[in-house]
Amino acid sequence: VQLQASGGGLVQTGNSLRLSCAASGLISQHYTMGWFRQAPGKEREIVAVVSQTSTLNYADSVKGRFTISRDNAKNTVYLQMNSLRPEDTAVYYCAAGQPTLSAISSWNMYNYWGQGTQVTVSS
Repeated sequence: VQLQASGGGLVQTGNSLRLSCAASGLISQHYTMGWFRQAPGKEREIVAVVSQTSTLNYADSVKGRFTISRDNAKNTVYLQMNSLRPEDTAVYYCAAGQPTLSAISSWNMYNYWGQGTQVTVSS
Protein backbone atom coordinates (compact mmCIF):
# COMPACT_ATOMS: atom_id res chain seq x y z
CA VAL A 1 0.00 0.00 0.00
CA GLN A 2 1.24 3.46 -0.90
CA LEU A 3 -0.20 6.89 -0.27
CA GLN A 4 1.44 9.59 -2.36
CA ALA A 5 0.77 13.10 -1.11
CA SER A 6 1.46 16.24 -3.10
CA GLY A 7 0.54 19.90 -3.30
CA GLY A 8 2.22 21.49 -0.32
CA GLY A 9 4.21 24.69 -0.51
CA LEU A 10 4.84 28.18 0.78
CA VAL A 11 2.01 30.71 0.57
CA GLN A 12 1.03 33.98 2.15
CA THR A 13 -1.76 34.43 4.64
CA GLY A 14 -5.16 34.30 2.98
CA ASN A 15 -4.04 32.29 0.00
CA SER A 16 -5.05 28.76 -1.00
CA LEU A 17 -3.47 25.37 -1.60
CA ARG A 18 -4.85 22.04 -2.75
CA LEU A 19 -3.38 18.81 -1.45
CA SER A 20 -3.81 15.50 -3.25
CA CYS A 21 -3.31 11.96 -1.99
CA ALA A 22 -3.21 9.14 -4.51
CA ALA A 23 -3.62 5.65 -3.08
CA SER A 24 -2.31 2.44 -4.60
CA GLY A 25 -2.54 -1.11 -3.31
CA LEU A 26 -5.91 -0.56 -1.70
CA ILE A 27 -9.44 0.29 -2.78
CA SER A 28 -9.87 3.73 -1.31
CA GLN A 29 -13.65 3.58 -1.15
CA HIS A 30 -13.32 0.80 1.42
CA TYR A 31 -11.37 3.06 3.74
CA THR A 32 -11.78 6.24 5.69
CA MET A 33 -9.23 8.60 4.20
CA GLY A 34 -8.07 12.00 5.18
CA TRP A 35 -5.48 14.40 6.42
CA PHE A 36 -3.67 14.96 9.66
CA ARG A 37 -1.00 17.54 10.40
CA GLN A 38 1.86 17.99 12.78
CA ALA A 39 3.55 21.26 13.63
CA PRO A 40 6.97 21.41 15.33
CA GLY A 41 6.69 20.54 19.01
CA LYS A 42 3.03 19.60 18.73
CA GLU A 43 1.13 16.33 18.50
CA ARG A 44 -0.32 15.07 15.27
CA GLU A 45 -3.90 16.25 14.89
CA ILE A 46 -6.80 15.67 12.58
CA VAL A 47 -7.48 18.14 9.79
CA ALA A 48 -10.26 16.44 7.85
CA VAL A 49 -11.37 12.92 7.02
CA VAL A 50 -14.01 11.35 4.81
CA SER A 51 -15.41 7.94 5.71
CA GLN A 52 -16.39 5.06 3.45
CA THR A 53 -19.97 6.35 3.64
CA SER A 54 -18.80 9.89 2.81
CA THR A 55 -19.29 11.20 6.32
CA LEU A 56 -17.08 14.25 6.74
CA ASN A 57 -15.21 15.21 9.87
CA TYR A 58 -13.24 18.45 10.27
CA ALA A 59 -11.14 19.98 12.98
CA ASP A 60 -12.92 23.01 14.43
CA SER A 61 -9.99 25.21 13.44
CA VAL A 62 -10.45 24.53 9.72
CA LYS A 63 -14.24 24.40 9.41
CA GLY A 64 -15.47 26.81 6.76
CA ARG A 65 -11.99 27.15 5.25
CA PHE A 66 -10.95 23.63 4.23
CA THR A 67 -12.88 21.12 2.12
CA ILE A 68 -12.10 17.44 1.79
CA SER A 69 -13.31 15.38 -1.13
CA ARG A 70 -12.62 12.00 -2.66
CA ASP A 71 -12.64 10.58 -6.18
CA ASN A 72 -13.04 6.83 -5.82
CA ALA A 73 -12.50 6.25 -9.53
CA LYS A 74 -9.04 7.80 -9.18
CA ASN A 75 -8.37 6.36 -5.71
CA THR A 76 -7.56 9.91 -4.65
CA VAL A 77 -8.54 12.24 -1.82
CA TYR A 78 -8.15 16.01 -1.96
CA LEU A 79 -7.92 18.81 0.57
CA GLN A 80 -8.78 22.28 -0.64
CA MET A 81 -7.38 24.79 1.81
CA ASN A 82 -8.59 28.37 1.58
CA SER A 83 -7.96 31.44 3.72
CA LEU A 84 -4.76 29.93 5.03
CA ARG A 85 -3.32 31.23 8.28
CA PRO A 86 0.17 31.04 9.80
CA GLU A 87 -1.18 28.58 12.39
CA ASP A 88 -1.93 26.16 9.53
CA THR A 89 1.81 25.74 9.02
CA ALA A 90 2.67 22.06 9.50
CA VAL A 91 3.58 18.84 7.77
CA TYR A 92 0.39 17.40 6.36
CA TYR A 93 0.00 13.64 6.22
CA CYS A 94 -2.45 11.63 4.19
CA ALA A 95 -3.88 8.59 5.99
CA ALA A 96 -6.14 5.63 5.34
CA GLY A 97 -7.78 3.29 7.82
CA GLN A 98 -10.95 1.72 9.08
CA PRO A 99 -11.61 3.40 12.42
CA THR A 100 -14.92 3.24 14.20
CA LEU A 101 -16.99 6.40 14.02
CA SER A 102 -16.16 7.26 17.61
CA ALA A 103 -12.43 7.01 16.88
CA ILE A 104 -12.43 8.64 13.47
CA SER A 105 -10.41 11.62 14.70
CA SER A 106 -7.67 9.53 16.33
CA TRP A 107 -4.53 9.38 14.23
CA ASN A 108 -3.42 6.10 15.79
CA MET A 109 -6.46 4.34 14.34
CA TYR A 110 -5.12 4.72 10.79
CA ASN A 111 -3.00 1.97 9.29
CA TYR A 112 -1.52 3.61 6.25
CA TRP A 113 0.33 6.92 5.92
CA GLY A 114 1.79 9.03 3.18
CA GLN A 115 5.20 10.62 3.36
CA GLY A 116 4.00 14.07 4.44
CA THR A 117 3.99 17.35 2.59
CA GLN A 118 5.06 20.68 4.09
CA VAL A 119 2.61 23.56 4.17
CA THR A 120 4.06 26.90 5.24
CA VAL A 121 1.92 30.02 5.57
CA SER A 122 3.78 33.29 5.98
CA SER A 123 2.27 36.30 7.71
